[in-house]
Amino acid sequence: MLHISNAQNKKTIVAIKSQAISDIESSYDANKKTALQIWNNAELGYKEVKSSGLLQNILKENGFTVQSGVAEMPTSFIGTYGSGSPVIAILAEFDALPGLSQEAISEKKTKEGMDSGHGCGHHLFGTASIAAGVEIKKLIASGDLKGTIKVYGCPAEEGGSGKVYLVRAGLFNDVDIVLHWHPSDENKVTMTSSLSNISAKFRFYGVAAHAAASPNRGRSALDAVESMDYMVNMMREHVPQETRIHYVITNGGKAPNVVPDFAEAYYYVRHPRKDMVKAIFDRVVKAAEGAAMGTSTRMDYEIIGGTHDLLINNTLAQIMQTNLEKVGGIQYTSAEIEFAKKIQNSFDFKAPGIETAASIKPLKNKSDAGQGSTDVGDISYTVPTVGIETATWVPGTSAHSWQAVACGGTDIGIKGLMIAAKTIALTSIDLFKDTNLITKAKEEFINSKGDYLYKALLGDRKPALNYRD
Repeated sequence: MLHISNAQNKKTIVAIKSQAISDIESSYDANKKTALQIWNNAELGYKEVKSSGLLQNILKENGFTVQSGVAEMPTSFIGTYGSGSPVIAILAEFDALPGLSQEAISEKKTKEGMDSGHGCGHHLFGTASIAAGVEIKKLIASGDLKGTIKVYGCPAEEGGSGKVYLVRAGLFNDVDIVLHWHPSDENKVTMTSSLSNISAKFRFYGVAAHAAASPNRGRSALDAVESMDYMVNMMREHVPQETRIHYVITNGGKAPNVVPDFAEAYYYVRHPRKDMVKAIFDRVVKAAEGAAMGTSTRMDYEIIGGTHDLLINNTLAQIMQTNLEKVGGIQYTSAEIEFAKKIQNSFDFKAPGIETAASIKPLKNKSDAGQGSTDVGDISYTVPTVGIETATWVPGTSAHSWQAVACGGTDIGIKGLMIAAKTIALTSIDLFKDTNLITKAKEEFINSKGDYLYKALLGDRKPALNYRD
């Protein structure tokens, strides 16, 4: 709750929040245009040139000072407005996923000329964050708020760990609080941690030969990949049950009658604990070394990404919950209800009621359980951080699906975007107006972090700018 000294100040905060909601509502069409441009761009991690440029231009047009290409990432940026304390940061993402091309319709249909798609809704993520940042800028410019607002353009969240490089470069050292959000099929404050993650590409080098005439002269790199995969799959029985290991063979040779002299597998290793994920990853490396030894091939590997679990801040979560409840959920039109029903008919399970998009989930207790991974985790070990999810997808929709891409290209996705922008803006207002809340959040952050000294799980490598190639 806010610590209001008198009725006059309370009215001032109410008026400021009312103005923020009104301003953001009036920008619906502009936000929709921006989000759909990014949806149509569907650029992969570290390749988001058009999408990043679009968001940077919006910030510049609204009076922000914008630094581009920070932390050695060409599509990253930081937009800053104001001066002094407090310093509130908002995260923006904008990368798409490969292989998820989809039209904005209720049946599966590839978008002509496209391979990628926004299956995680980052076109909405970036747009809403920019919208919230612009509104806070207006309130600082008018004198209603005092302090500094920063918007961080964060590339390559999908496996590229872009935010880790921002943290490693010390670009959050002057920030008091970080706010973020993520598309979802429901409206709630994030109270569940995430899985720590290390990803790597394992490359094997053999000897090419004619597979029929002289196979004895060959040493198959593909045999090495398959041997590694087999050993890792056996290892699954002997790792903690919370572990997640997944892989794809990104190169297995070019022709069956040629013994492959090169093959590659791309691995993800996840676990709720950052220390445990490192230990399990080391065992995967041992499997790769054994596979190379057993097949008389050579192996090297490149760590592509690495992210921490998400550190939850209950103080900030309570503030954001209050504002999310004030904003409310998503209201569908009759046409959107029809669209939603068709989407749900494509599921092979019973979906939640469509009406759940209009509701707000109650605030849960902190949970160490996690499913996905996010590079926001590294920020959360550096600065007190809080986030929400909003119903940008039809209830029951999974992330990284054609259904999520389809919803994101419609007003269903845009409405969820607007909920996020309003909630982030209102939460920012509370923090600017009552710095005691920031002090309390920082105290909780210090207690939760304990004596842990942050160290990036991806080591000292430079950003993997070509990891999608």
